[in-house]
Amino acid sequence: KFSFKNDYSEGCHPNILEALLYSNTNQQAGYGEDEYSLKAKDLIKKTINNQEADVYFVSGETQANLIVISSILRPYQCAVSASTGHILNNETGAIEATGHKILSIETEDGKLKSSDIQTVLNSHRNVPHQVMPKLVYISNSTELGTIYQRQELEELSDFCRKNNLYLFMDGARLGHAITSEISDLSLEDIAKLTDVFYLGGTKNGAIIGEAIIINNTSLQEDFAFNIKQKGALLAKGRLLGVQFLELMKNDLYFDLAKHANEQAMKIKNALLEKVTVFLSDTYTNHIFPVLS
Repeated sequence: KFSFKNDYSEGCHPNILEALLYSNTNQQAGYGEDEYSLKAKDLIKKTINNQEADVYFVSGETQANLIVISSILRPYQCAVSASTGHILNNETGAIEATGHKILSIETEDGKLKSSDIQTVLNSHRNVPHQVMPKLVYISNSTELGTIYQRQELEELSDFCRKNNLYLFMDGARLGHAITSEISDLSLEDIAKLTDVFYLGGTKNGAIIGEAIIINNTSLQEDFAFNIKQKGALLAKGRLLGVQFLELMKNDLYFDLAKHANEQAMKIKNALLEKVTVFLSDTYTNHIFPVLS
């Protein structure tokens, strides 16, 4: 019996285990100031071609979403998300627990368009009696496995900047999105077009870990306080640094994601031969066949 469970049902890539074992007895500074974390952050900055970015490692995706959104928004501001968004359906009200409402938008493919957001803005002009939409939350790939193309993200980014909105990309499966056979986006593109995004490690070869990347310099000040206050600053931050250093070296991060996509497409194509219907047309490792 084969199990096509998910992308976090196993441990981690062997290279990461070897690196953790090799570095285990090397004494290092704590709280992310170890040499591995610093080297990993530098590699990420080089990959996105933005030395002005700030990089922080946290252990999980809900943690990343919670810390980013709660640190950016003022008490009367809210986030905008597709109705399928992870922060709406799979995070136990983590965002709402910090006092921030999420405005939901119905979409066919899990992706937001500027026209969708404009509708929300139009319906929230009763100042100061309604919450203020301030942050647009998207995920790439989406919860339906679909991805944003460069033109789509450019249009969305331009709209957000013209309307004084922050654009935040959930990158739990970002590796799979940008290595998809139909993708024309790079990490450098994403760094230019978003205020904040993160690289998901948990679902792409790491044991645990996500790398939050803050591109908008106005959002960088005091962000570390939010990491600490939300319980995400690990004393042994090297655990995350070692993993991301290994993932970013020699493009292992991208190779793993591409391999996962290729294997998923084998399953997809085999099912298509059986005239299987899919919930959405995807080219990542996130596929949804509708079976009898």
